[in-house]
Amino acid sequence: MGRRPRAGVVLAAVVALAAAVVPSASAHEGRSTPKAPATAVLDGARLQRTKIRLDHGDAGLRHTVADLTARADGWLDQGPWTVVDKPKPAPGGDVHDYLSQAPYWWPSRPATADNPWGCPYVQRDGQRNPEVDTGTDRQDVEKVFDSTYDLALAWYYTGRKQYAQKAATVLRTWFLAPATRMNPNLDHGQFIPCKYDGRAIGIIDFSQSYTSVLDAVAILDTGAPGWSRTDRTAMRSWNVDFRDWLLDSDFGTEEGAAANNHGTFYDMQLAALAYATGDRDLARRTVLDARSRRIDPQIAADGTQPQELARTRSWHYSTFDLVAYTRLAAIGRHVGVDLWAYRGPDGQSLFKAVDQLLPAATGAAPWPYPELEFHRFAASDVVHAAADAGDRAARAAVARLEAPPGGDLWALRPAAEQLDSIAG
Repeated sequence: MGRRPRAGVVLAAVVALAAAVVPSASAHEGRSTPKAPATAVLDGARLQRTKIRLDHGDAGLRHTVADLTARADGWLDQGPWTVVDKPKPAPGGDVHDYLSQAPYWWPSRPATADNPWGCPYVQRDGQRNPEVDTGTDRQDVEKVFDSTYDLALAWYYTGRKQYAQKAATVLRTWFLAPATRMNPNLDHGQFIPCKYDGRAIGIIDFSQSYTSVLDAVAILDTGAPGWSRTDRTAMRSWNVDFRDWLLDSDFGTEEGAAANNHGTFYDMQLAALAYATGDRDLARRTVLDARSRRIDPQIAADGTQPQELARTRSWHYSTFDLVAYTRLAAIGRHVGVDLWAYRGPDGQSLFKAVDQLLPAATGAAPWPYPELEFHRFAASDVVHAAADAGDRAARAAVARLEAPPGGDLWALRPAAEQLDSIAG
């Protein structure tokens, strides 16, 4: 049998063919097929191949693109958002500092003139206090994360400039414009009234989704209208400052030492920021260290995640932690580390952790642990990730997964997202 051509040669041939047969640039609003973006989590070459298939009229992608553009269209008349428009600044008085409130802490007394917050606050695990969605930056920053990701992807696949221009406006307003920018720190994340001005675990406000922004920026960097070289340079500078804050601050050190999903998401965010800012050695070390530092103590021999099963929302947190692991494995692919192949001293692995979810994810069996609000679709993306990585059981389960609200977008953005809405 003859030698198979190298993947790079095959891709080059596909791109050349696409350039010859894809409709003219005018048919795609003045742009040709973009180059593969240097994404931190997503596989840029895979996005490019998907774009070429779409340009060739792949009928199987049309419905998925329609779901994506419906989401992007919904953002066109929203925002932009900024940290400076919250009712009260963060402790310290700087309106440019990000502020969020601990989601599971509640007032224990009625509010009065002398005690307007109803202090002291008490914890109710898994029960989200509606106060956290008003008066702070949490809801707005989630819209920044979601909108820029949807809009950048929609531009990449359709070439419609309004998507790129809107994403650029959202990013400049939140991160770059002097009058409205956020300071690159999370000193006041998940504060508790009358108790803490900020906490290390507030870092998860960003770590659970900010990697989507990094990938959105990488997509826009391929030549999106409305996103300039100046924007690109300024965004990289912001990310360098944020990366260094994660590494050097007391909160960053504390969050990095967390033994549950907080630690996994910290590693995932740090590795992605390191990769996106050119520090590939740090990205590689972070992924390598996750083997003994995260997988060994956090995943049991049977694939369960004891720290997450102890929560009142054990299904949510088991899938949530695996979002971080599967995205960390995707970053590892870019720096030569196969996290999926790792086996711990007791046989722990990411494959086992995903396989442990399959009965509930496919509806074959109920989830046997505590869960206040079960959503079967919460596991869909991590099952897709395991299937793509070679897990036969996950591959067999894909056809029986429940699509999340808004449709299954895996074909267009093959990296796990947190699909159910609870946060913290």
